[in-house]
Amino acid sequence: MADPAMSVTPYWEVAFDADGDPEDRRRDRLLAGVTERGVRDLIVFAHGWNTDRSGATRLYDRFFAPVPRLAPAARIGYVGVLWPAMRFSDEPIPDFPRAVAAEPPRRPVLDKDTRHALLDTFPGRAILVDQIARLLEQQPPEQAELEEFGRLVRTLVEVVAPGPQALFAADTVAEGVPQSEPEMFAGSSAAACEEFARALAELEATGTRQGFRIPNPWDGAHELLRQATYYAMKRRAGTVGERGLGRVVGQLAKAAPGVRVHLVGHSFGARLVSFALRGLPEGVRTVKSVTLLQGAFSHYAFAARLPHDARAGGVLQGQQNRVDGPLVCCHSRHDAALGTMYPLASRMAGDSRSAAEPVMGRVLGAKWGALGYDGVQAVPGTRAYTLAEALEARLPASGCVNVDAAAVVRRGGPPAGAHSDILHTELARLVLAAGRVR
Repeated sequence: MADPAMSVTPYWEVAFDADGDPEDRRRDRLLAGVTERGVRDLIVFAHGWNTDRSGATRLYDRFFAPVPRLAPAARIGYVGVLWPAMRFSDEPIPDFPRAVAAEPPRRPVLDKDTRHALLDTFPGRAILVDQIARLLEQQPPEQAELEEFGRLVRTLVEVVAPGPQALFAADTVAEGVPQSEPEMFAGSSAAACEEFARALAELEATGTRQGFRIPNPWDGAHELLRQATYYAMKRRAGTVGERGLGRVVGQLAKAAPGVRVHLVGHSFGARLVSFALRGLPEGVRTVKSVTLLQGAFSHYAFAARLPHDARAGGVLQGQQNRVDGPLVCCHSRHDAALGTMYPLASRMAGDSRSAAEPVMGRVLGAKWGALGYDGVQAVPGTRAYTLAEALEARLPASGCVNVDAAAVVRRGGPPAGAHSDILHTELARLVLAAGRVR
C-alpha cells in the first residue's frame, strides 16, 4: 500500500499489529528510503487514540506541516506509526476543530461508531459487545446488573493467550513483580461505577460552571468500559513499542547508521515510544531525542524508587539513558483526562495499598499521577521549564526535561479537558529544539 500524500516529504508509515509485529513492506520501504532520500534527521510520531489510518494520518500531516518552515536547511524525514488503538466517538480528535468534535451523548449509550471500534479492536467478541450495549441502553436499576456489566467488560478486555501483551501493563514494579490485572474488576463493579460517576459529575460541574448533579451509576459504567479499554490499549502500546518500534529503530540504525532519530508520542503513543527505548538493541545510540505530548502513563515510570514505596520503581527506570539527548515531557494542568480520570483508574488498577484515598485532589494525583499532567517525577536531575523558556533556552544534552505546556495545551471540555489539544507550532518547535534539528 502506498503511503498517503502529505504536506511534508519524504514521509513513510510503519504499521504494527497488536503483538508488535510490523508490516514488512512498509518497514522495508522506510529502511531503504531514508538512505535514498538523504535523510539526516528522522521524526517518528506515534498517535494515541485514532481508530483508523486516516485519522492518524491527518494528525501527522497537521503536526508536521510547520516543520519545513521552522528548519528549512535540515534534511528531515517523517514517519507516522500506525498501531491498533481505538477511540470512543465522544472523545475529541486532535486535528478536528472543537466546533465539530463529537459531543458526548446525554445517555451513556454505546453508539454505532464506538460499537464498531470495539468490534475491530477486540475481534471475535461480538456477543459480549452486544450484551454490554444492551445494558448501557436499558440501564436497569438493580445493583446486580452493574456487577454483571463489570464481568462482561472484564471478559471483553482480558488478554487472549498465547501472546506477549500481559507483560506490558505495568507502570511500576515492586521487587521485580509487576502489578496484576486491574482491581477495578476484582472488587465490586457497582462501587467502581458509582465512583466514576461521581468524578464525572464533578468534572461536568467544573467545566460548565453549573450546579453539581446527582451522579448516574450508568454514566460510571460507560466510563468503566472506557477505562478498561484504555487498560487494554496500555498493554498494547507497551507491546508495540518494545517488540515493534524498538526493533525497527535498531534495524534502521544498522541500515542507515548516520540517521538521527527523534521519537514523538501523544497520549498512549507517548507510552509506545518510551517502551521502544527498552526494545532498542544493545549499543544503538541513534535516538537523539524523545518528546512526550500529554503522556498517558505514570509520572513515576522512569523513577528508580517511588517516594511512597522504596522497594518499587518505574517500569522504565533508567531508559532515559538510552537516548543520546533529552527526554522531554510536555504536561498541562488543563488535561482533565490525566488530572482526574487517570489517577482514579490507576488507583483502581492494583497500585493501591489502601482504598481510603479521596477521588479528587492532590493526594490521589501525587501517588497515581500521569506524566502529561505534572511531568516526570522522582527522577533526580530532571530540569523544568515553561514552554516559552524551553523554546528560548538550549535544552540539556541528556536526561529528563519537564516542559509546562499549559500556555497552549488548554482547550477542551469535560471529561477529557485539553488532552488532545496538541496541534500547535510551538510544540513542533519544541521537537526540533529537543533534537537540535536546524
